[in-house]
This record gives sequence, C-alpha cells and structure tokens, in this order.
Amino acid sequence: MDEKLKKIRHSSSHVLAQAVLELFPDAKLAIGPAIEDGFYYDIDLGSKTFAQTDLAKIEKKMRHIIKQNQKFEQSEMTIDEALKFLKSIKQPYKVELVNDFKKRGDKKVGFNKMIAIDGKEKYIDLCAGNHAKSTKEIGAIKLLKVAGAYWKGDEKNKMLQRIYGVAFNNEAELKNHLEQLKKAEENDHRKLGQELDLFTFSELVGGGLPMFTPRGTIIRNALDQYLIDLQEPKGFQRVWIPHLAKKELYQVSGHWDKFSDDIFHVSSKGEEAFVLKPMNCPHHTQIYASRQRSYRELPLRYFEITSMYRDEKAGQLHGLTRVRSITIDDAHVFCRPDQIEEEANLIYDIIEQFYQVVGMEIIPRLSLSDPKQPDKYIGEPKVWKEAEAKLRSILKKRVKTFEEIEGEAAFYGPKIDFEAKDAIGRKWQLATIQLDFNMPNRFKLEYTDESGDRVRPVLIHRAIAGSFERFMAILIEHYGGAFPLWLAPVQVQIVPVSEGFIKDANKLADELKEHGIRVWVDDLDETVGNKIRKAEKQKIRYMLVIGEKEVKSKDLNVRIRGQKEVEVIDRQKFISKILKEIKDKKNLS
Repeated sequence: MDEKLKKIRHSSSHVLAQAVLELFPDAKLAIGPAIEDGFYYDIDLGSKTFAQTDLAKIEKKMRHIIKQNQKFEQSEMTIDEALKFLKSIKQPYKVELVNDFKKRGDKKVGFNKMIAIDGKEKYIDLCAGNHAKSTKEIGAIKLLKVAGAYWKGDEKNKMLQRIYGVAFNNEAELKNHLEQLKKAEENDHRKLGQELDLFTFSELVGGGLPMFTPRGTIIRNALDQYLIDLQEPKGFQRVWIPHLAKKELYQVSGHWDKFSDDIFHVSSKGEEAFVLKPMNCPHHTQIYASRQRSYRELPLRYFEITSMYRDEKAGQLHGLTRVRSITIDDAHVFCRPDQIEEEANLIYDIIEQFYQVVGMEIIPRLSLSDPKQPDKYIGEPKVWKEAEAKLRSILKKRVKTFEEIEGEAAFYGPKIDFEAKDAIGRKWQLATIQLDFNMPNRFKLEYTDESGDRVRPVLIHRAIAGSFERFMAILIEHYGGAFPLWLAPVQVQIVPVSEGFIKDANKLADELKEHGIRVWVDDLDETVGNKIRKAEKQKIRYMLVIGEKEVKSKDLNVRIRGQKEVEVIDRQKFISKILKEIKDKKNLS
C-alpha cells in the first residue's frame, strides 16, 4: 500500500467513527486502522446490532462529512490528561488503551481532531497520526459489511462489531475493486471447495484442522510432486522429522520467547515437556549437527513437505487461508558465506519457475528489521546489516526496482519476500528467501574450513508455495476451480449414453488410466445432457460421450470445457494431446 492510500484509508476510518457517533451517540469506539484495500472500525453498540440499512445511513453520512472538507489536525496530551478526557466522553476502550500505554512507560499519546471549515471541532479520537490533510483528499469510499471481532482479538473479551470499508483515490479505482471483490466472492475457495468436493472440516476434529478428500488430495499430491521435481535435480535432499519436540529446542532457536503463545503443548507420561512443532528449521539444524561437517560438503540443502501446528485463535480461523494444521514446503540450506549469492539465486530460479507454471506474476521485496524495535530480533546489528546488504545486492542484480520494507523481517534475519498476483488481481505474500546468521550461532553449528578451523555456516530458509492449505485456497480462487490438467482431480470424464455402453466406457477408461490419465466414468442412470452439465459444474476439462458411433470408430467426440463445438479427434492423438498438456503443465482456460 503506498503512503497516500494508507493516509486516505486511515483518515476514512476516522470519518467512519465520526459518522457512527453522529448517528449513534452512545457508541463506544475501540480501534480503527487502515488495512489492505481499506479500513475498519471496531464498535460496541450495546445490545443493538448494525443492520444493512444502518450501513447505508452511515455511508451516506460519511460522504456528507467528506464533502465538508474537514481538516485533520494532530495533537498530543499527557497520559493523565488523555485518561481524564476519554473518561469524560465515556469511551472505555480508549481509556483501556491509554492505560496500556501508561504501563509500557509512555508519557504522552496522540489525538486526531477533525475541524470544520468554520473552525468548529467535529470529532476527536485517540490516534498516533498519519492522516490526509483534509477529508477532500479521500477520493471514493464504500462500506462493505459488519463482522464480529473480539476486543484485542481475545475470545475472552467482549465481541464487538467491526465495520469494514474500502477507500481509493477515485471512483474508477473503487469500481474496479468492487468488481474484483465480486469475482472473488464467486470464486470463494470455501464455496468451490465444497462444490468440487476438495476438503472438509468437522466440529469433532476441531476448528482450523482441514481434511482433504480424495479429489483434494490429488491436487496436494500433484503440487508435492512438482516441488520435488523442481528441487531434487538442483541438489536438494529430502529429510523427515517428527511432529513433536522438547520445548528446549525452541528455547535455543529463539522461537519460544517470540511465539510461545502460539505453540501447542503436549502432555507426556514423563517429566519432559513436549510441543507440536510450530517451525521446522530447529529440527533441520539437528540433522546438520548430527556429525562433523567439512567445507567440502557445503552447501547442504535439506527439504521436506511436512505439517506444523500453530495455536491460532478461533476468531482468526478462515477456511484454508488461516488454519491450525499447516503443511509447508520447507527447505534449509547450510552453506559457507561465499556461497550465499549462488544459493539464494538458485532458490530464486526455482521460485520463478514454479510461479510461471501456476500462472502468477511474482513481485519481490526486501523485508528488513525495524531499527526502532530492536527487541523484536535476535543477533547483533552488525550481523543484520551484513545480511541485509547481501540480499539487497542479489535483488539489485535481478530486478530493476524493488520495495524495501522495515519491520517485515523474520526475528532471526532479513528476507526476500515474493508477492504473487492472482488472476483476480489480488496480491499474496507466498514465497520467501530468508538469510540467517543467528540460528547457526545459537545452535553452535560448525564446519571445518580449508585451514582446519571450525567456523559457523550460514542458514538460508526458503519456502516456495508456503502453506499448502493457504496456497490451495489461493489456487482454487485463482483458477475459479477450473484447474489446469496437471492439477485437475478428474482430467477426463467419460459419459456413456446408456447402460448398454457402460462396458465400452470402462474399457476406454482403463486404456486412459494405463497412460496415467485420471478418468471418471459417469455410469449413473441419468440423461447425457444432465451428465454433461454436472461435468461442466465440476469444471472438468475433457468430456467423452460414448455411444454406438464412438464404439465403432477410432475417433472420439470430445467436449472441451468452455467450448460449444464438439471436436472429433483420433483416439491416439487425443491421448498424446492429453499427455503433452499434462507434461507441459499448460494453463488453458
């Protein structure tokens, strides 16, 4: 999000708050930040629930406020002044926030005032700043929906009402975004996943723990195999690690201090404390540490596709995009300092090839530490500067321009993050290359160099697809469920015109299966038209109707998804066509 849009969206959240207070004076305001594409505000309205008609009234009031060209004015109060003021206007959530600031040692807090043209103060809110100069700079807004949100994201706290909105520079950008949202709603992976029978959830199993059906598992396995095919020729070696570990492993790695609230604890009959692994890199360090290493062995490239677990809050779970059981394609490269550039570029090449095949443009950016918050990271500043300079140099040689973002680094090192742009136009942060000088030091990893001295290796963390669950959600929406043939659970559907041709349909299916083609014979007692409509709804690319004419001929009548005309293709040519399309991993509509 560029700075101008960030200011517009942050300012829009204040306009929303003012509108709500004018229409509902007893409303209690919580927080209202700018987010990707828009903004929201969490509001306590007591026993009343916002209706869709209320949103329309609030949006109308917001447009009126924007037309008034109110100015945004930033000011400060001392902690005690702020508490007194917020109590006087009966805003308890703001009072709680200021008390939190007081506990961490803050002496002053910021406030945003909205001033009318006549100089009258229209609204004041607790805020750190970064607004537009006036409401006139807010080009176009739209309120979208109301959702529930726990105060501070904690299910133990009160459920508030969150009003979501979007804001853009102008009406044209807003219109384009709303069309994008409509397309995204049509392609929602939760809806398509059910219609295409790809995955399911169960209350008995638990929230955020998806299970994949045979058809969904086919897609996962195809992705698995492609990632293996990309990496093994490049010298990556598969490893396997357990799903449990002693908590001490993550205390050494540094994860325990940073993420202990997100780790599942496991009971044991013994006295040792175990956890479900939230990360894989500490296990991989122990494979490396299992014996002495020489500089001649490096680089060592370990990879696997494995599950890890995060204790996400129930209110944050969302389909496949936010789960508790996360399958990740994970790799860790242990190398010498002089090998960093070559290894990072090797990973970069693999990432480029993968996303070219799935049909997504990738945009790299450099994620750096935040010098204002050194406690978020481990390791010495000198080491961080060296690692950041290495990655910056690699990017400068590969792309003309790239964004550098402070505060987005991993706690152990900087990284190159890749945003993938899907068919709907949305951007997703997926692949990553992370440079880590710190974890090898914490685990005292060593190799013997040319002089016989023992020195530390460098660790490069990388993910290509990232979380399989999240990536599958993105793929479902990216393709709208119409997968390319290499990923499609059913590549060919055979439709016998009547019961008398089921045997012939099965014979053809067996022939196709011998070539490794995934086939389904629809032998239900239904009309051909109904079977074709079902196949189209299931997004199956190739449909073969088998009747008397087709049995006697070497040709096949082939219906292709999205085409009205039926093609007549020689049987062997059709098989060759299918196999080539699968091998080439073509993205066909």
